[in-house]
Amino acid sequence: MLRRIDAVVLLDKPAGLSSNAALQEAKRLYGAAKAGHAGTLDPLASGLLPLVFGEATKFAQFALAADKEYEARVTLGIATATGDAEGEIVRRSPVRVGERRLERALARFRGEIEQVPPMFAALKRGGRPLYALAREGRTVERSPRRLTVHRLELLSRSGDSIELRIRCSKGTYVRQLAHDLGVELDTGAHLAALRRTAVGDFRIEQAAPLAQLRALDAAGRAARLLAVDCLLAALPRLELAPALARSFLEGRALRLDEPRRGRCRVYLERGALLGVGELHGAGELRPVRLVARASGRGASG
Repeated sequence: MLRRIDAVVLLDKPAGLSSNAALQEAKRLYGAAKAGHAGTLDPLASGLLPLVFGEATKFAQFALAADKEYEARVTLGIATATGDAEGEIVRRSPVRVGERRLERALARFRGEIEQVPPMFAALKRGGRPLYALAREGRTVERSPRRLTVHRLELLSRSGDSIELRIRCSKGTYVRQLAHDLGVELDTGAHLAALRRTAVGDFRIEQAAPLAQLRALDAAGRAARLLAVDCLLAALPRLELAPALARSFLEGRALRLDEPRRGRCRVYLERGALLGVGELHGAGELRPVRLVARASGRGASG
């Protein structure tokens, strides 16, 4: 029987499984009525996949917007149609790249950069995902997107294979980064393996592998549940007295003696999470996202 669960689970997704397939199995294990995930990982990739149950689905956008960190293995000298190891090889080139040239190329992709999304992406054009068009042999114009690569570090090199650590803003395609690095080096390149190690402040060390969730009993799985407001830890906390809390949950803007501006996580005074609000000038608080009711697991923070 399905039940309401308002919580977050940090999953270590295995390679070879789609994010949706991993979500559906976790949803079944927990018997959750409503579930989603905060940031798709390709089947090729493994690593941190935050799963959101119940009311947590309303706040998944805050994890989606967070910076991500990856460890990537890139193979130089071989370019593929998809930019990763699953695609057809379209180019082979000799690799004559020394340490200095590699470092100069990596430096080119640090900081604010523009990236053209790959054709094999879930972005939609005319209502259809780009990857569907690509499988039909079609290529369409894609506008470059501005993003930030906060960190791009060479961890190791073995022959034509390099290991990178990348911390980047949302919307970064690591497959495309690998492809573009190959273009910069004039060798071609593709993403051979990818592991997501962080989403915002969440770390892979906090995550449970799917096999572990399968092996746990109900109490053990319940112990892996995190409060809804763990998704909102980057926002400042604001507490409301009961009368104001009721008005806030009814969707009304409030006038407060509050000098701060911007978004905040809003709680009942010494109580449960109410939602996310935005503080405007003159102390006005406007609701942005509200919980359906005070959630027991959402009360921490």
